[in-house]
Amino acid sequence: MQTREVNVAGVKIGGGNPLALIAGPCAIEGAEACMDQARLVQKAAAEAGISLIFKASFDKANRTSGMSFRGPGMKEGLEILAAIKKELKLPILTDVHTPEQCDAVAEVVDILQIPALLCRQTDLIYAAGKTGKAVNVKKGQFLAPSDMRNVVEKLLATDNSDILLTERGTSFGYHYLISDMRALPSMRLLGYPVVFDATHSVQTPGGLGTKSGGERQFVAPLARAAVATGVDCIFLEVHPDPEKALSDGPNMLRIEDLPALARLLLNIDREVKAAIEAESIVESKRREGRNALLSSGVHSGVHPGSGVQAGVQSGSGVQSGVHPGSGLQKSV
Repeated sequence: MQTREVNVAGVKIGGGNPLALIAGPCAIEGAEACMDQARLVQKAAAEAGISLIFKASFDKANRTSGMSFRGPGMKEGLEILAAIKKELKLPILTDVHTPEQCDAVAEVVDILQIPALLCRQTDLIYAAGKTGKAVNVKKGQFLAPSDMRNVVEKLLATDNSDILLTERGTSFGYHYLISDMRALPSMRLLGYPVVFDATHSVQTPGGLGTKSGGERQFVAPLARAAVATGVDCIFLEVHPDPEKALSDGPNMLRIEDLPALARLLLNIDREVKAAIEAESIVESKRREGRNALLSSGVHSGVHPGSGVQAGVQSGSGVQSGVHPGSGLQKSV
């Protein structure tokens, strides 16, 4: 099924549009570093021919350890994101963590993102929705796909239907996540574009003691599988040198690997959409044929689905149920 189209500063997500990309570093590591990274991501997306929304967080408020790097904070972070938006003309996504942040953040960015661990915080969802900006809600690692209906209804209560829903893995025991691909078409049944976060899905939360680990080698396979299910957008955290990243390095993709992966994902997306369209045409013709047959049965005086065919002539073998020329006569 097609989802609702959400238009984010000219980037169309869902509604049968080509796959879109949300990509950028986990956290803002400084004004110069973030601008450089944004340029690299923009160049990589252009090489692949995929529509881009740049993401970066001004505050990673849910780090494993209180000693971990969090980012520059809201005031400086928004100034950095505003500069990137102005210079590179890129749509911007960033996280919000409290209702009080939403209005100020909405003045700068194009998508407000609700972190997975906060996806049931009603006041935060209401505040984000009331800004009128698109809202991307990450499904909590503890929620079933169908539970996101309640999140959607909260946002709709604010008269905001520019909604994105992101799958980022499900808790599987301690320090591990799994990606259930059934979750993606299940969430799309809610009618809104679904995003697959291929980098957080390979995270091992708290797996390194004072920080999270990750299994970067599984980012590309999971991204390919997700796009094959028909998702509307792919989410990738990327960095020039993930080993030196200040946040979530183990699960981030190298920016130099982004163009090839994005091209492959676009190819999969085109093939999947073409196959779905072909199946839709075939099914439409089948329905037309069935309707024509049912209509013919009604006009002949035979109840559709009765299993009885209309006789051609009065007194014929067909009408009597006896094959003409069989030598058998109808019982009196």
